Amino acid sequence: MRANPQDTLARIRERGAVPRHVAIIMDGNGRWARGRLMPRAFGHRSGMSAVREVIEGAVEAGIGYLSLFAFSRENWERPASEVEALMDLLVEYVGREADELAEKGVQVRVLGDLARLTPAAAAAVREVVQRTAPNARLVLNLFISYGARDEIVRAARALAREAASGALDPEAITEETVSARLYTADCPDPDLLIRTSGEQRISNFLLWQLAYAELFITPVLWPDFTRKELYGALEEFQKRDRRYGRVTA
Repeated sequence: MRANPQDTLARIRERGAVPRHVAIIMDGNGRWARGRLMPRAFGHRSGMSAVREVIEGAVEAGIGYLSLFAFSRENWERPASEVEALMDLLVEYVGREADELAEKGVQVRVLGDLARLTPAAAAAVREVVQRTAPNARLVLNLFISYGARDEIVRAARALAREAASGALDPEAITEETVSARLYTADCPDPDLLIRTSGEQRISNFLLWQLAYAELFITPVLWPDFTRKELYGALEEFQKRDRRYGRVTA
């Protein structure tokens, strides 16, 4: 008998605290499509249903922040046809989901080097960000054209410019000062990182912010990821003893 996701959700609520911020590396679209003798674009399109599932599951579970790694800076090196399909998919996703995201109280933020987006994709991003800006039930961070090393370099350049101008004393730079120059300046660090498809690497995602995140690796390919898998990850998180490098007496 298959477990009912709502039963799992009830257990999660009984145990109390859920992660305030969940980050997900959405991996496996290409392998999912290849296993069905379909082009990679078919896998990316099928992955849209998993995005919806996870957003709805996060809202139900009371998660405050959800960060999805949708498109990396390295992904620009993929075949032009695949990149074009991904940009078109972003436009399609906004067109299909913007109304429902707004109705569910989801605030969408799109983070990364957005100057590289196609004009249509950039316009779609502006539209969904503007439409959902007043919402506060769930903050959805979509990382597009993003790389963590690039993000840290940008923060370092910002700090260097401030120090060179005399506006900032280099000796006053702290972890908080650096965090304030990152894309996620007003978000708490992720408590839980989920990676699908079984790969065991961070792939240049939120390197600074994931310092103390719990990791959950699942072999499930992204298009097959549902709120059932999300709730399973939340249950596992609740069993972890988070010590942040310290030892309790």
